[in-house]
Amino acid sequence: MDDCAGLCSSLDSLVEVDGEAQELGARAAYSLSWGRPAGELSPGPLRAEEEKLLRELAGRYSLEALRGEPLVRAYRDFYWRIGIDPTKTRPSSEALVRRALRGRWPRVNPVVDAGNIASARLMVPIGLYDAERFQPPARITLSRGGELFNPIGGEPERLEKGVPVMVDSRGVVMHLYPHRDSRETMIRPETRCVLVLAAGVPGVPAERLGEAVREVQRLLGLLGWQACGRVAHAP
Repeated sequence: MDDCAGLCSSLDSLVEVDGEAQELGARAAYSLSWGRPAGELSPGPLRAEEEKLLRELAGRYSLEALRGEPLVRAYRDFYWRIGIDPTKTRPSSEALVRRALRGRWPRVNPVVDAGNIASARLMVPIGLYDAERFQPPARITLSRGGELFNPIGGEPERLEKGVPVMVDSRGVVMHLYPHRDSRETMIRPETRCVLVLAAGVPGVPAERLGEAVREVQRLLGLLGWQACGRVAHAP
């Protein structure tokens, strides 16, 4: 835990966005949170937050009108730009809102659940990464081709050239930006230190990304976790 807290002093160097990814419009807000292992946490404090969120979303959106929301449109446009059909593979934040509107809110574990609540509330995709399982800095870049990606819930695959990814300093693929996470750095029962990252694209204000990260930290605080006192941005 002390190691995680110590990383706050080098927060600005934990995540980078290289020039090629910047040209696409990729950018991120991020910070760290830490506490008791995820598997030891009770989800109870988040239940009221879930109920509040479902009421908020039901009053704010409809399934028919969702696609016209500016933030939904921004992420959909980015998906088209990188060759993904967002009507088939939806941005994670939009997918969460759609599930909520259909009354099918997902529950995974308290740490992931906190990220999902914040993602749906702020309409921003959020990644959570076990900070003890990657070697900083995490770098958002384009794949060179041939990298191995081990997706959560899927089979390992070799990436083609030009795919937006986040890799650590060893070259381990942590994430396909901004929609699929890797088993390599996923939240496990023993996870106790987490990199919280809000994935930005053109049309999404930096302030919104920072707000999303702070919302995750607030929710994790309800579970007894601590956090760095600020949010960093890359670039």
